[in-house]
Amino acid sequence: MDTEQLVAQENNLTQLLNQILQMATEYGAVVRVLGALAFRVHCPQFKYIEYKLGRQLTDIDLVANSRHHHQLEKMSTQLGWSENKMVRVFTAGKRLLFIAPDGMHFDIFFDRIDMCHEINLKGRLEIDYPTISLVDLLLEKMQIVQINEKDLIDTMVLLFEHDIGDTSEETIDVRHLRSLCASDWGLWRTVTMNLEKVKNYLFSVPELSEQERQNGEAKVARLLQEIEGEPKSLKWRMRAKVGDKKKWYRDVEEIIR
Repeated sequence: MDTEQLVAQENNLTQLLNQILQMATEYGAVVRVLGALAFRVHCPQFKYIEYKLGRQLTDIDLVANSRHHHQLEKMSTQLGWSENKMVRVFTAGKRLLFIAPDGMHFDIFFDRIDMCHEINLKGRLEIDYPTISLVDLLLEKMQIVQINEKDLIDTMVLLFEHDIGDTSEETIDVRHLRSLCASDWGLWRTVTMNLEKVKNYLFSVPELSEQERQNGEAKVARLLQEIEGEPKSLKWRMRAKVGDKKKWYRDVEEIIR
């Protein structure tokens, strides 16, 4: 797929996303986008790299407040979506999967991303719009143990686009990242492992300029330094003694990529 096709694909999905967000507002539901489209929306300056690398968009992934479960079901009916009931049963209603008449898939998660690790988004959806916060976007990718190239591309572009700091306003909030990793050894293990993979990936992509590589490498180094410098909880230290001898993550199906 060439750049023109990728741009058209993005424009179509963005237009559909805006329609969904507007309808959600009319239904009184708080909804945010995550997954691949969220990175494209929040990284306008550097998304040309995704075009260069042929990063395609295939569906729309959303997260909402669980108290708006009913409103979103009504909205899906109005849109003519059909539901995959097995997903509701399998996740005890924590995730819904709808399919539009044209075959487009819409995942809706409630309050959290629950994959290899749980990323709790309760009370955090209002931080940003129309996506989840930047640090939560980062965590969405960095918590995937079997991370793939698509995830690395999205993460790389996010780091190129945004600064790291102690706020969430157009910034990757490193305070939140430090806090989560300092209290959960398993999350720390996966996040730091994946940040190293991002760093290595930067030097395997010929399409990047040297300045872009240096920018990305500096951001990864900053994140790792911040994570390592945060005092760890007693629970973290006890789990660290066991290390990789005990599995620290859950095996899950591919959901948001």
